[in-house]
Amino acid sequence: MTSDSPTVEEARPAASRRHRLATLLGRQPLGIAFAAPYAVFLAAVFAYPLGLAVWISFHDYFFLAPGAQVARPFVGFENYTAVLSDPAVRRSFVNVAVFLVINVPLTVVLSLVLATKLNQVIRARAFLRVSYYVPYVTASVALVAVWLFLFGMDGMVNQLLGPLAPDPSWLVNGGLAMPLIALFVTWKQLGFFILLYLAALQNVSKELYEAASVDGASRFRSFVNVTVPGVRPATVLVVILATITGANLFTEPYLLTSGGGPDGASTSPVFVMYQKGIEQGTPDVAAAIGVILVIAVLIISLINKRLLERD
Repeated sequence: MTSDSPTVEEARPAASRRHRLATLLGRQPLGIAFAAPYAVFLAAVFAYPLGLAVWISFHDYFFLAPGAQVARPFVGFENYTAVLSDPAVRRSFVNVAVFLVINVPLTVVLSLVLATKLNQVIRARAFLRVSYYVPYVTASVALVAVWLFLFGMDGMVNQLLGPLAPDPSWLVNGGLAMPLIALFVTWKQLGFFILLYLAALQNVSKELYEAASVDGASRFRSFVNVTVPGVRPATVLVVILATITGANLFTEPYLLTSGGGPDGASTSPVFVMYQKGIEQGTPDVAAAIGVILVIAVLIISLINKRLLERD
């Protein structure tokens, strides 16, 4: 061994540093380099605003002119107390709960059934898939105009129903406004979830269907015992995405019911946040609503994930 060769004692710290670096970067450091820009994007667009919202919700915060400086004292849970004691806020959470109860199960069932049928279609398969996907990529304003034409007070649906039409009409009826919005959102977003299920169906082995057919299972039994368990991971994703989308409901009630009518029957927490933060100038209260909404969505998503993933 030459005098320039490192001794065992000198080599150990270098090896330890390399081990720590490998542990930090993982087996594929290049993958971290590629993922870093998106991680920075998530931190800037999602993590920082969420952290700022949490900070605002615990302070007496209000908008100021650019460059103005003023103290924003810590108020503890005062904003949360104001939120939880506000009837309009409580009603908005009840409204969105009604929306989710209708929208999420309907989305899962319809998208899975339609995806299964589309997966079996041979002729005009591409045309049918595009037809279901078009409403998802179409601007909400254009689709809302169609639904107002159908379900307005003098709309086509009421003309067809005649004396059976509801009074008050669909979108000005306190008991029907939110269910109709839930149907509208289900129809609009159905194409996206159909594509998710179509991708999941490609991983379901055809041998399982053949085995079920040999055992004498009907199409319905094959659907229940083979298709549904085979696409369970996709179902978890669909439920979570539908829940998050529904919890952030804003555009549809704003356009369909002219701002959450009648008498707040179709307001959502996000719409109330807009009213509190922008129209009434109380962003601290709006931030508290947002934090409560995030916590509620996380809890619901975790519960759904646990229920759907258990054997």
